[in-house]
Amino acid sequence: MAITSYPFDAQSITETDYSRLFREFQSTGVADGVGGSAFSVFADGTGMTVKVNAGFAIVRGHAIYSTATEVLTVAASNTSSRVDRVVLRLDPAANSITLAVKTGTTGSSTPPVLTQTDTGTYEFGLATVTVGANVTSISAASVQGERQFLGNTVGGWTTGTRPASPRTGRLGFNTTTSTWEFWNGSAWTSLTQSVDWSTLTNKPSTFAPSAHSHAWADVTDKPSTFTPSSHTHDWSQIVNEPATFPPSTHSHSWSSITSKPSTFPPSSHSHSSYLESGDTISWANGSKKPYSNTATDGTFYAVWVEGSGTFCRNTSARKFKENIEDFEINPDDVLKIRPVIYDRKDQVDGETGEVRPSRKGEVGLIADEVDELGLKWLVQYLDGEVDALRYDLLGVALLPVVQRQAGQINALEERLTRLEGALS
Repeated sequence: MAITSYPFDAQSITETDYSRLFREFQSTGVADGVGGSAFSVFADGTGMTVKVNAGFAIVRGHAIYSTATEVLTVAASNTSSRVDRVVLRLDPAANSITLAVKTGTTGSSTPPVLTQTDTGTYEFGLATVTVGANVTSISAASVQGERQFLGNTVGGWTTGTRPASPRTGRLGFNTTTSTWEFWNGSAWTSLTQSVDWSTLTNKPSTFAPSAHSHAWADVTDKPSTFTPSSHTHDWSQIVNEPATFPPSTHSHSWSSITSKPSTFPPSSHSHSSYLESGDTISWANGSKKPYSNTATDGTFYAVWVEGSGTFCRNTSARKFKENIEDFEINPDDVLKIRPVIYDRKDQVDGETGEVRPSRKGEVGLIADEVDELGLKWLVQYLDGEVDALRYDLLGVALLPVVQRQAGQINALEERLTRLEGALS
């Protein structure tokens, strides 16, 4: 028993071996969608010829690629008609795939049989051509296509990522709609088809109703009146009662109110995002004391303000951090930062419409310019746009500048020492 396995390094492989391998990857056929023009055969009545459009095809594991329309001559028929066949002919001995017209039997309406051997000549039909008796030209109606097409892979996609205008018959699963769909040549179509009730099989003859209810209007033969017997109702059984009973306009004197508390401790609450005059914040959320006040416990904390307006400590001890690594900062980028002086734009109160004049002659940086320098870790963003700067990190940004300058100063001092030593 002979067993062959291939391909492997330093191994002689024949075209028959490769053909057998490649035909398992892709069947014989034209690389086009149904209705496409690749290797399609047509006639236009200009003599005894047919024409074959350009295209790409695979014939039993071998490929053929045509870039222009080819013209094939059809032999004339005498007093009897016949049916010819236009084929792609694979000839392994000649190492070629060619277009050919295979002549049919005179007087027969059956086209010639395709030669399809495993290792020798293999013919793939493109079209049949009816050659009428004594005709001098081939009409368009005489050509009937019989191309077969390469298989399509099954894919998966969303409505937004599925292929645009693939080959007709392309099948895939759409995760957006959770349906299988295929390309019908002009649009994606669901595999789920509508079914007519009359065509359904094995449907039950009766349909027992499940527990359900009916609207009052759907009930028939009901009495016109329902005289109630003497009865009472519990308050919880009454429907459509008002949710509240607002009293009419009136007033009460403070002294007339009974059981009022002697003190009124505030309940747990919060304030708006911005502090106003007289507001205080608990120590756990930060400190509002100015520096001129004395901190009795001798401890000060830098604070952050979250987007919600909440204050929190800006901690920096190692125990609060992880994944600590060196951070490279380009001193040249830092030196490009431009200090500027500017006026703040006036602000308009969204509720009162009052214009609040803003500060003039303020000194600082422009966050957009720092962002353009690539120092994005100094920039704060809001809703995807540049908003502010982390001024507290400018000292960190200046460290590599100072360190580089310190190195330069040390080098200059060492050089100066050497020069002074050489002169002494």
